[in-house]
Amino acid sequence: MRAPWIAALGATLLMQVIASFMAQSLPVVAPVLTDSMGLAAEAIGNLSALNALGTVLFLAFGGPFLARLGPVRMLQVGAALSAIGLLALGIGTVPALALAALLLGIGYGPSPPAGSRILAATAPPRHRSLIFSVKQAGAPLGGVLAGLVTAPLAAAFGWGVALVVCAATAFVAAAAIQGLRRELDAERDAARSIGLASVFSRRTLAAPFAALALAPALLPLTLLAVSFAVVQGCLFTFTVTWLVETRSLSLVQAGSAFAAMQGAGVVARIVLGWLADRTGRPTLNLLVQGVAASAAVLLLAAMPAAPSLAVAASLTALAGFAAASWNGVYMAEVARLSPRDRVSDATSGSTLLTFLGYVAGPALFGLLVTLSGGWMVPMIAMAAQLSLTTLLVARPLLKAAR
Repeated sequence: MRAPWIAALGATLLMQVIASFMAQSLPVVAPVLTDSMGLAAEAIGNLSALNALGTVLFLAFGGPFLARLGPVRMLQVGAALSAIGLLALGIGTVPALALAALLLGIGYGPSPPAGSRILAATAPPRHRSLIFSVKQAGAPLGGVLAGLVTAPLAAAFGWGVALVVCAATAFVAAAAIQGLRRELDAERDAARSIGLASVFSRRTLAAPFAALALAPALLPLTLLAVSFAVVQGCLFTFTVTWLVETRSLSLVQAGSAFAAMQGAGVVARIVLGWLADRTGRPTLNLLVQGVAASAAVLLLAAMPAAPSLAVAASLTALAGFAAASWNGVYMAEVARLSPRDRVSDATSGSTLLTFLGYVAGPALFGLLVTLSGGWMVPMIAMAAQLSLTTLLVARPLLKAAR
């Protein structure tokens, strides 16, 4: 018989992969998608901001649905909403594109709080950081699939076919975890109201933010996560477009480099999660990683004008290893610092603020590309803000960790 935490990890990992696969397929096909609609290449930054805004909306107002339906059902609902968002792109208009980006974000929203609620209840404490990191490794793994599956399909058959395949995958995954619902949704509150008055009440909106006061380290930890999110959001949004527009790579080559970035993030999340458990200093590990990620972004920005695929993939992989692997350790720390009955609220509040980095980062990055007339200034700014934030939160985080 499988241990309960193994089944729980398998379900949350699968749905994390699918949620990321859906979300990352949009920026992967961005060069051909924006061109077909007559949009500027950097417009993908606004779409990514809309995507992140959708996630923020769920994190702010989705608590009653999570309590009423349970984490497994909400993961299924999220996958279905993401699939509908991708299918809406078939309309081929700019409003449909905006709606799709928003639905993809709302569909991604259940993944952090639902996954944390499931794993906080089932993961052995001595392996908490590793287990959360394995689950979060599903995010870059979904990006790998987007780079290796969505990009070639879009190049060969058009972006419409590619996105239909993505949507079908989401529905299959949602059906695959149905058998776990009875056990993992056993604590759901079937009497919780999900009427409009309850969902959009002041109490619902305040609950995630109030939970951040439950431990002194939660707010500075969240601020560091916001800064990491700015970097990760910009890298995931613009890497393919940047490589195609400025480094003379084809869409398939750029997709392969993007997959290398995501694949390195998969490996790094597991390795760094294991390291956090071994050292017992997850907060210090995150601070060191902030400095390393800043340096990796600067190295990526210095990529030669016409690199070989090997060079491009190596530099994107380095950036992915350093800048896209903080999530699992961060999530585990939020869960560790929070009372068990408030893990969902604390995760929602912290993740909501973190996703503001995903909203603001790509939008500001795209604006800087336009204002500066190039990509170097935005990339330097992206690295600098992470270094500065790391220095600012280092003292309170290290003090709280003693």
